[in-house]
Amino acid sequence: MASHSMGLTLYEAARNMGVPFTEENEPVDRTVQANGMNFHYLEWGDSSKPTVVMLHGVSQQAHSWDFISLALSPDYHILAVDQRGHGDTDWAGDGTYTLDSMQDDIDGVIGALDLTDFNLMGHSMGGRNSFIWASRHPETLRSLTIVDTGPETQRRGQDRIRNFRELPNNLDSFQEFADRVKEYTGRTEEQVLGALKYSIRQMSDGKWAWKWDPATRNRTRSGDDPNWGTEKLWECVEAVDCPSLVVRGSRSDIFAEETLARMGQVMIDCTTETIKDAGHLVQGDNPVDFLAAARGILSRTNG
Repeated sequence: MASHSMGLTLYEAARNMGVPFTEENEPVDRTVQANGMNFHYLEWGDSSKPTVVMLHGVSQQAHSWDFISLALSPDYHILAVDQRGHGDTDWAGDGTYTLDSMQDDIDGVIGALDLTDFNLMGHSMGGRNSFIWASRHPETLRSLTIVDTGPETQRRGQDRIRNFRELPNNLDSFQEFADRVKEYTGRTEEQVLGALKYSIRQMSDGKWAWKWDPATRNRTRSGDDPNWGTEKLWECVEAVDCPSLVVRGSRSDIFAEETLARMGQVMIDCTTETIKDAGHLVQGDNPVDFLAAARGILSRTNG
């Protein structure tokens, strides 16, 4: 049996983590054309229910939200999007991965799907993209959830992620990638094998590679987007006009407690929470407590 077929199913992994879910729902893979590219997304649940759009972090993809989507999908219509250069969405032909290009992508996807009056949830890179988008589209969102990111991030965590992403992109076996991810995340073999299949692909030469475009490394190597300095990003969070939840992992080395506290002070109708036993990958590290926080704002704004 191939090593990558030995991982836990989503339902087994969710039960092992204590994730409360009532239905063994599965997503439908869909594609939408926007901004000259094909965007892959996962659709969970009934389209008649309130919609939640989810944006993943750098080097991640839509399945990084699976625990959360599984639990929420009986009550919400979930659209988890692969952002440009990630997952099964197109890579940028010109290698551009700026905040402006991603804002254009979100505009295009939201427009193509004809979404209005919805909830937006983003982790890390997706969280930053989300609060910028929210600031540009007043009176559009029911709620905004920002996960372990803000206008300022900590250098130590940036360096850790950059060093991981700088490791060789092509490996001889699925298992080599699994070992790398286990060391990076501290998760078990079964947990890693169950999720890793969505993040890597086998190439024509038999080697395995990440699904994310290596050109996205340029975005982190050069630091923050020069068109979006810290002051401008703070202006964005202050401009968000919908109820917001900002979440930090208790062990995060990316998102400082001071930044979390300041966001809670300057944002309108903002709740802040620190999720125990979680690092930067909050919704995967402690999905139970993350879900409790997320359900709090969703139930209040979609009642």
